[in-house]
Amino acid sequence: MNKTKHILIKGQVIKEKYTVNFFLKKGNYAETYRVKAPDGKTKLLKLFHYSKLNRTQFEVNGAVLEIEILKQSKHPNLVKYCDNGELLLEKQKYAFVILDYISGETLADKMKREQTLNPYDAKDIISGVLNGLNYLHNLLNPVIHNDITNLNIMNDLSGKVVIPKIIDFGYARYLSQSNQDFLKEGLNPFYQSNESFNKVFSVQSDVFSVGALYYHLLFGLPPWFVEISKYKSDKIKLEDAVLEERKKPLRFENTIDEQTQNIITKALQPNVENRFKSVKEFIRAINGELEIKQVSNSNELTKPKLKNIKNGQGFKAIAGMQQLKDTIQLDVIDALNDKEKYAEYGLTIPNGMLLYGPPGCGKTFFAERMAEEVGFNFYQIKPSDIQSKFINESQEKIKNLFNKARENAPSIVFVDELDAVVPNRDNSNVNHMNTSAVNEFLAQMNNCGDDGVFVIGATNRPNSIDPAILRAGRLDKVIYLPPPDFDARELMFKLYLENRPREIGLDYSSLAKFTENYVSSDIKFLCDEASRTALKTKSRISKEILLETIKQNRPSISLKELNSYKAIKAKMEGLTENTNQRPRIGFKNK
Repeated sequence: MNKTKHILIKGQVIKEKYTVNFFLKKGNYAETYRVKAPDGKTKLLKLFHYSKLNRTQFEVNGAVLEIEILKQSKHPNLVKYCDNGELLLEKQKYAFVILDYISGETLADKMKREQTLNPYDAKDIISGVLNGLNYLHNLLNPVIHNDITNLNIMNDLSGKVVIPKIIDFGYARYLSQSNQDFLKEGLNPFYQSNESFNKVFSVQSDVFSVGALYYHLLFGLPPWFVEISKYKSDKIKLEDAVLEERKKPLRFENTIDEQTQNIITKALQPNVENRFKSVKEFIRAINGELEIKQVSNSNELTKPKLKNIKNGQGFKAIAGMQQLKDTIQLDVIDALNDKEKYAEYGLTIPNGMLLYGPPGCGKTFFAERMAEEVGFNFYQIKPSDIQSKFINESQEKIKNLFNKARENAPSIVFVDELDAVVPNRDNSNVNHMNTSAVNEFLAQMNNCGDDGVFVIGATNRPNSIDPAILRAGRLDKVIYLPPPDFDARELMFKLYLENRPREIGLDYSSLAKFTENYVSSDIKFLCDEASRTALKTKSRISKEILLETIKQNRPSISLKELNSYKAIKAKMEGLTENTNQRPRIGFKNK
């Protein structure tokens, strides 16, 4: 019997650095090996056969897309990139990437033994996967993974705490890429969202996949499972069968609590408009911060309800940011609440503000707390709420949104991912339909403050929005939200840990000292991870546990990326001086 021939052989040295130990697996276009690095540590090498890669798997400059995405992905719940390069073997050209070796097992292997997972472990795994996706979705150029399944999540068992990691990026694409640049051949149909069958991928298609994984972990089979053996020769018929099955309600066992059932049902809505708008919203639901009401069937429109936005804590719930809060109080909240007094001084009511900065710095959280502080009706929208493939429908949705906000004034309209709603019309990638929607949005925003409507836009990519929205009479305030400073980090640790079983007299200042350049979501993640460690060891959360957690989890945003935001801030402030002659605020550099 002939042995399968592999490209690399045991003992072969790659680029005078990595010694091949043995072959692991073979795919359509790549092979994976275990190798030894110069320092003696075990690594993984993924070898790409250039001639077998699809054109959609390359960047414009010819680089392998998967490798380029891995190079910029730095998060505790993502496989860690180490190195990459090229090889020429027997007149064939290859690319390779070196990744950290994960000592553990895939969820698929774990489920072969255990069939299903208990709700606590399943929730822990899903939380980790969502945290990794939240990082990818909030990069300057957002990345959609497209292939979240039990095969592509690995449990890292090397430490005291099990850490789920997303390990394969073969189908990952930038959100900015055309839908045509998407190879779906080989994807698991039970994990694919309805729109993905038509090569439409978005942050919400990843939401669907995580919902399918959550269901699979709890019940041992993917949702709406059908026997695929009779469809192997006809993929279109298989997709049709899956879509037909999804018209039926999801089935749950009584062992799963109602809130978890509602969360999974929400994530698995076939209609994208009824699904969680982002993995961040999914995370909030899992953490109990968002109430999800029962969905009676898969086609019912149900929107998650925020906890009474008017009766929240307002700015008291925000750690630090005092300068920003004072400015917003004077320039925005007081102006909205006391029009007449401000009019006496010839000051107009602001129409809105732009919040921009690195992912995870609390832009959405700040907008919600501001709505609580001012006591206005709060409308939160995302690009998919107003975008449409039909001519003029996007404009109609925008018009209806502002009409509703005016009818229920005073109102705050919060627009997340503003760069996707009002992209720069000078960009050649913006089509005519998107340009018309931008024009309508700008027209509706003109002096909307006079009608009691205040617009807050949030973006991680301020250089991608149309500059016309920053002119006077539209977004009058442009505010940079950087990573929290020392005082804010100290207050965040205190805020996140105060209701948890912790040691008395925790030194929050020392924790703040070791978390420079960590964003707000990183601080929350560190507190959660430390809590899990303490829970498993049945101890109180101690300084030692927290410092070890900090040591094991680096900031999700690189220093290079943070510096790029400082450059963007300087550019934005320069733009402000050239247009509105209005000063912008941020945080003082220390």
